[in-house]
Formats: sequence, structure tokens, C-alpha cells
Amino acid sequence: MRTLSVWIAVMALSAVVLDASPAFASMQDDVDQAASIIERFQAVPEKAIPRAVLRDARGLAIMTVIKGAFGLSGQGGAGVVVARTRHGWSGPSAIGTGGAGFGFQIGGEVTEFVMILNTDAAVQAFSRDVNVTLGGDISVAAGPIGRTASAAITPVAAIYTYSRSQGLFAGISLGGTVIGVRNDANAEYYGRRVTPAEILSGQVPPPPGAKRLLQALSRQASMKR
Repeated sequence: MRTLSVWIAVMALSAVVLDASPAFASMQDDVDQAASIIERFQAVPEKAIPRAVLRDARGLAIMTVIKGAFGLSGQGGAGVVVARTRHGWSGPSAIGTGGAGFGFQIGGEVTEFVMILNTDAAVQAFSRDVNVTLGGDISVAAGPIGRTASAAITPVAAIYTYSRSQGLFAGISLGGTVIGVRNDANAEYYGRRVTPAEILSGQVPPPPGAKRLLQALSRQASMKR
């Protein structure tokens, strides 16, 4: 009975994330959390995402996932994706994930994820108003870590993935994970219905609330290590 209750709770959280229900945290909270995640990931140079990877990134997806595993496993998570445009970083577009079997299986965790979009095709995958299956629609691999990584890194996958859980940093593969668009969250954040393509192409100006996140990205991508 306890296992069933936990499973129902996790699936309810997943449904909330993907439907962007008002019961879930506002998108501004997700944007602020994304800025904090980038700052935490880069706080320790020896364990950070290499500057060369950030410098050459076409975009980033940043998420917080709540995960539980009690015989059966499930998770729900929310975050944002941004893309590099000719005029700097785009505004954030809301994303979410829900279901079973997210990456590795550890019970009762809150895990932060950063996904580096290495190619224009990766950005386009997140620009479409459909779910993205990592490792299916687009190739994905654990990313290199730290200042010892080569300064001229040739990407081996369209997306590099990184995680932070309980203070531990790692490059991790998220093959099979499905990420969806949260259209209602975008509409509330931008004040009207907008598509991911309009946001990530820079057609829609970033809201003032995104300033901290975009500044953090620009600062980290240009910082010398």
C-alpha cells in the first residue's frame, strides 16, 4: 500500500510538471533556480562544466528533478531551456519531465541537471512543440568535467548532460528521458501564447525576470579558468 501511495504521488507530481498547473511553482521560480544551478555547477573549477563547452554551446536546458524509488521508481521535474542567438541568449522556454526510470535509480532525491545543447539540431529539437526523447530524437552523452578537459573539445553527441545531487557533480547520460514543453507556463510568463521556436530564436524578447539567468550564462561562458 505504501509503495502504491508513493507511486501515485510521484505520478501526480509528473502530471503537474508537464501540464504546468498553477499548483506548481511559477516559471519565474524555475528561471531563478536555473541561474542558481549554473552558479553552483561552476563554483568549483575542478568539477565544473569546461569553459570551452559553455563557450561553444548552442543552448542549455536546466532542470530540477524530484525522484523517488520504493520498489517502483518515478520522478517529476521542471526547468527551462535557452538558446544562443545572434544577439545573445534567448529568453527561457519552460520544460518538464515525468515518468519512470529517469537516469540512475536512487530513492528520494532532488537532482539538478544541466544539458548542453552542442548543435543547432539539438536546439531545433527543443524548439518544436513536441516531446524530446534524449538518445532517441537526439544523441546524448555524459559531458566532460573540470579544467583539465581539453580546451578544444569536439562534441561526441548533440547533447552533453551533467548532474548535481547531494553536493556531488558528475557527467551522466540521460538516454531515454522524455522532456516536454510547458506551454501554459510560457504563456503566463510572457503574457501571451508563444511557441518555443519564437522564444528560442529570439523573436520574443526575454522578460526582465530572466536577466540574472542570462547574465550568469554570459559570465560563465566568457570566464577564464
